[in-house]
Amino acid sequence: MEKLQPPTKIQTFPVELVEQIFQSTVEGIMITNENMQITLVNKAFETVTGYKSSEVLGKFPSILQSGKQDADFYKVMWSEIRTKGFWKGEIWNRRKNGEVYPENLAIYSVIDETGTLTNYYGIFSDISFEKETEKELEELSQNDFLTNIANRHAFHELLFDKVNYSTESHAILFIDLDRFKQINDTLGNEIGDLILKEVATRINSLVGPSDIFGRYGSDEFIFSRSNIFYQKDAAVLAKEITKLFSKPFFVCGSEVYISVSIGISLFPQDGKQIGKLIYKADKAMYFAKQNGRNQYAFYFEELKKDSKIEIIMEAELRKAIQNKDFFIQYQPKIDLEKHEIIGVEALVRWKNDQLGFVSPAEFIPIAEDTGLIIPLSEVILEKVCMDILEARSRGKIHILPVSINIASLHFQQDDFIERINSILMQYNCSPQLLELELTERTVMKDSIDIVSKLVKLKGMGFKISIDDFGTGYSSLSYLNRFPLNYLKIDRSFVQQITNLQDKQAIVEAIILMAHRLRIKVIAEGVETEDQAKLLKEMGCDIIQGFYYSKSLAINELLDFIELWEIYKQERNI
Repeated sequence: MEKLQPPTKIQTFPVELVEQIFQSTVEGIMITNENMQITLVNKAFETVTGYKSSEVLGKFPSILQSGKQDADFYKVMWSEIRTKGFWKGEIWNRRKNGEVYPENLAIYSVIDETGTLTNYYGIFSDISFEKETEKELEELSQNDFLTNIANRHAFHELLFDKVNYSTESHAILFIDLDRFKQINDTLGNEIGDLILKEVATRINSLVGPSDIFGRYGSDEFIFSRSNIFYQKDAAVLAKEITKLFSKPFFVCGSEVYISVSIGISLFPQDGKQIGKLIYKADKAMYFAKQNGRNQYAFYFEELKKDSKIEIIMEAELRKAIQNKDFFIQYQPKIDLEKHEIIGVEALVRWKNDQLGFVSPAEFIPIAEDTGLIIPLSEVILEKVCMDILEARSRGKIHILPVSINIASLHFQQDDFIERINSILMQYNCSPQLLELELTERTVMKDSIDIVSKLVKLKGMGFKISIDDFGTGYSSLSYLNRFPLNYLKIDRSFVQQITNLQDKQAIVEAIILMAHRLRIKVIAEGVETEDQAKLLKEMGCDIIQGFYYSKSLAINELLDFIELWEIYKQERNI
């Protein structure tokens, strides 16, 4: 019988050898302390990122962030690191020269013998080459992998052949799903993929022998039809496509409704180059989307001007934020039972020397798309605080709570609470004077972080309300987890409650459900006496809208409140 050998003694290596291996490995390595400050990087790190060791020591890994991953991505990542001790996956980072690149990354936490966290280290490799190869393979394939229809590359080739080797006229329809991101975020990517497959199947039912149909992007499709002699022929096709979406999509036992916005360009009227035709159809699609969705639009030359205006507006918006060139108007909220003004909503307004008066419906979407919504929101909060100080200086009336709309991107910032609290402290304003309005889509994910943030805000004295309620896709069962004061019914329901019974039923159901959860209900957009009377009969608590008052400047508001009190006393209300 062979004699067993004793265990091999663990060999220790000279520090010089470890250092040589550390510096010669082809993977980038970064080590941080327990506070996530970088303490050591190797040469491969410098090669891949372009940063020298001396430039990153003491800094945080966030200097590499590309912006392609949202806050939720990092929350999930760090949750895994805290619970499992490591995380592995693909991520996009940014080199020193600004170039964004993909990498395979593994992050590990280091725990000493006492169980104390001492360090983190990350090992990564640049996979740009692999991604380029994947892209080339996809282009070599003629079909989209998910929907099995033509992909972007194949569509370009097929349309190129048609346009260049025929004398026929053609219509190009750029089709985009409305609010698909909300559905994807709420129901998940797997459900989103099932819907995209069904979308392709439905539209494919209209494809004729000489038509071309393909998937152009994540939720974008493109359709070409030949022998289009009149605009009305293309319009008929667009209407047929929109009709396909009048029926719901059945996924996992649930009904989901989706609409589409369609932009149309025509060959040869709008151009003879493929790229230009698709670009113009895309611009027309955005025009349709901005003007209400669930419709189609033809390209017209004025859309070029719209693009220039957007560029100018963004530049002017940046200047306006820097100079704080905005003013606030306030719309009163009326308690239906007590007939009292119980608060106001702050509404931002902007008048620009070059553009004139710019509607919030025009500049808010640009601010959201460019990230300017964060500094803009903080300017709005500052302006509100200044107006509260103005009301306080009058000294004759009670200061009403002011509700402020909070943008989703602003709320998602890790330091959101600290930043708004800093502004309140600067102007000596109490959180008890403010109500934060968050859209249903902002809170619909029901993440632990969102609930925790809302609880903390409520504990500080803020009131919390859900704005535009009824327009999202969240589960109503989640509402009892949120520390809410108010639900705000979207104006689209309120404006039709006296005409449409289904809208009336929805409003009644929302009011009943909210009251069961001990949440008060606000109806916005009330414009007629019939609407106000019906809402009171339904048990709605608070209303706001033109029926009582338009939005008012601060001095006008203070006068309105004084007149309201006089009006009540005269009529003994």
